[in-house]
Amino acid sequence: MNYPLWHLTTFGGGFFIALIAVVHVLVSHFAVGGGAFLVLLERKARNTDDADLLAYVKKHSRFFMLLTMVFGSITGVGIWWTIALLNPGGTSVLIHTFVFGWAAEWVFFLCEIVALFVYYYTFDRMDPKAHMTVGWIYFISAWMSLFLINGIIDFMLTPGAWLDTKAFWDGFFNPTFWPALVFRTGMALTLCGVFGFVTAAFTQKAGLRTRLMRICSVWTLLPFVLMMIGLFWYAKVLPETVHTMIFSHSPEMAPYFTAFMWGLPVLFAAALVMALKLPQGVQKALCVVVVLVSLVYLGAFEFIREGGRRPFIIRDYMYANQVRKTDVKTINDKGFLATAKWSRHKQITDENQVDAGAELFQFQCGICHAIDGPMHNIRPLIKKYDSMFGMDAKLNGLGKLNTYMPEFMGTCRERLALAAYLVQEINGINTAIPDNPEVANKDLPVSVPPFDHDTDQYVLLAWNDLGMHCISDSSRYWVLLPPANNIWAQLIRRDDVPELVTDGVELRYEVEKGFEHPENHVPFWEHAQSILGKKLDPGAGVTGNKVSGVMEAREDHQAFAAEFIPVVPYPDDGSFNPYPIFTVTAVDKASGKVLAVTRTVAPTSTEMGCKNCHGGGWRVNGVAGFTKETSLDVLKAHDKNSGTRLVERALKGEPMLCQSCHADPVLGTQGKPGILNFPAAIHGWHANFLTDREGPAACVACHPARANGPTQCFRSHHADFLDCTNCHGTLEDHALGLLKKEKMDGKKGAARLMERLTPRVADTVAEINPRIPWLQEPDCLNCHQEYQPPETDNGFNTWTSGGETLFRNRTDEMGAVMCEGCHSSTHATYPAVMNRLGEQRDSIQPQQYQDSDRPIGNDCTVCHRVQPDYEGHHPNSLRQ
Repeated sequence: MNYPLWHLTTFGGGFFIALIAVVHVLVSHFAVGGGAFLVLLERKARNTDDADLLAYVKKHSRFFMLLTMVFGSITGVGIWWTIALLNPGGTSVLIHTFVFGWAAEWVFFLCEIVALFVYYYTFDRMDPKAHMTVGWIYFISAWMSLFLINGIIDFMLTPGAWLDTKAFWDGFFNPTFWPALVFRTGMALTLCGVFGFVTAAFTQKAGLRTRLMRICSVWTLLPFVLMMIGLFWYAKVLPETVHTMIFSHSPEMAPYFTAFMWGLPVLFAAALVMALKLPQGVQKALCVVVVLVSLVYLGAFEFIREGGRRPFIIRDYMYANQVRKTDVKTINDKGFLATAKWSRHKQITDENQVDAGAELFQFQCGICHAIDGPMHNIRPLIKKYDSMFGMDAKLNGLGKLNTYMPEFMGTCRERLALAAYLVQEINGINTAIPDNPEVANKDLPVSVPPFDHDTDQYVLLAWNDLGMHCISDSSRYWVLLPPANNIWAQLIRRDDVPELVTDGVELRYEVEKGFEHPENHVPFWEHAQSILGKKLDPGAGVTGNKVSGVMEAREDHQAFAAEFIPVVPYPDDGSFNPYPIFTVTAVDKASGKVLAVTRTVAPTSTEMGCKNCHGGGWRVNGVAGFTKETSLDVLKAHDKNSGTRLVERALKGEPMLCQSCHADPVLGTQGKPGILNFPAAIHGWHANFLTDREGPAACVACHPARANGPTQCFRSHHADFLDCTNCHGTLEDHALGLLKKEKMDGKKGAARLMERLTPRVADTVAEINPRIPWLQEPDCLNCHQEYQPPETDNGFNTWTSGGETLFRNRTDEMGAVMCEGCHSSTHATYPAVMNRLGEQRDSIQPQQYQDSDRPIGNDCTVCHRVQPDYEGHHPNSLRQ
């Protein structure tokens, strides 16, 4: 930042540049073609000795002179005035690069002025041939001005070889120079007819007016050929990055494309209509319409061309905020304000944070965005951000995936200052009030079933195999994961050598009171047909299971399972409880005798932090759930970035399951060919907005795992000394592992999401091992090698080979008891003492069988009538 800025709030965002430039471009193009129109029409009048037509030419030349020389010159100076004040950095580059070009253009402009004045003021006093020669001098000078300005303007979009050579001619004769010149020449000639309609409509002689209208129609229509050739050529020579920006990435292009595509046929039709014999009043009104259509059409072209430069003012050289591309690294290292010559705040403190943020807004955002203004008003764009976290994440992701905006430039502290200004000053949010307040612990009562160590013949182990099942109660709009929890169980007959029992018994499960009717608390069942393609009975899960029922025998694991149980974290009392308890009962089929009873939690939470960035707040008790606002904003973002129409579908009552398009092994969906699987897509996308976060900050922003939240899904004693990143890596590392596998499988979208991600646990991307989500996970044995106490706390980057080797699916070394049966589920292995709703809520069975919180088998006589002296389950299993 080498120059100070004239910062406008309401009329910032390039308003004055756009206002003046679009009008000037229309007039200046008319100024080019109008010279040929005057001379040729004068020659026709003189050759046919048509006094009326000659009088019209003189009258039109006066209108032409006033519009182009007076008004056009004023708007031309206005452009220089506004760009010098609002983007002095870009203006300086144009001046210094094209000194010779500007000098030549000003010479030709001087020739235009002199020639046009001579042409008009000597209309009846100069030899006709000499007079027309003056007219041709004007036209040639005007076209040469177009020739020179065209090279400089299109240089900004396609600088070409100039980026390497910095040579005048490489910049001037850039890739889009010739096609743009052809198009602009055609447009200049068309505008002769357009403005000819204006003066012709006010001609009083009806016969002459009709002839003039038809002449002007021909002038309007014939140059269309040149314009179409120029446009097709233009599109063909655009560099790939520019072509992508114009036709794919910039969300603002759609209305300009619509105006541009409709402008040409409307202008064509209007020119045909004007050739008809119409009443003068109608012709006067239509000529105004034709001028306005031309203004919209040419303006749309200029906006599209300008938009194609994004995020640059000079493509691939200088960003819109006047920062050279080569200076970004220095700015990110040292700070934007510290390196800007005209900044007031060189260092950011708690006291000046908001003021520094306002200054950062002026330098980095104000060049394009206004505050409450007519162009690019920042207020509605950030209205949903009611937290510093969400605003900071948005700034963090700028320019990475949607490259129509520059990335934020500066330090993380500066980024936070800008977020503070936007949230506190623009949105008026009091950030002293936490948007995610601390939730107090509750010690809900837990009924531990009795167990008589001396007389009971059976031990019943039951557990949830997911650790935590997150569901999105946004079913009216979309579903990320449906209500679908799993409970597994194994029945052990106690003996000197215990035996797993699967024959002749029935295992039943039943949710605790208050959770019996999930259909009363979430709208999933109302939309199951649209979401899953099948209708479900109220309260029935995707496989037909309800919150109470009979478990299915799984002979391959010598166990029982009830999968996809549709439990939700909303009891009938209106509270939020992510740890509902299920009672599991083993019954002898023949006699109906109860053999054993135990209880386990089925962790289920809707505390997913989409609202942190998408706004809307929590739906239930200020701690969990998806509001309408959050749900729709997620869809709006998807529609904007992926070209989908999900909002439209949702509002029509047709919500979708995310995994219907994005494959996901956990739900068994195949998705659509070529589209990233769901975990890779969602982690890969959001990782670009949540880089460089401390510890598990990025993880807990989305998952229900924040330390002061209502769920805190990491409940094992491991949480005392580990966090998410020890096993899963930082969000960047985690996403890269998923994306690498998708890239290996030929998914093109993976490379785009990976491009701006830098691993933090691994040294390089090459070191990260690709993996399949849900099936290849970090394993306990990564740290507990040979079942021994760990010598490392890094379990990241070594994955299980597949689903059967997952901790939740493995058995002991005898192929009998499942690992989770003794150790409990992932994220809640015993001792699981971190539950917000009571320390023993996750440790019911250790309390029941051992009167402790240790893993089952800490007392071998729970199952073994006689204390064994061998380690049958796994090495080190006899360790006390």
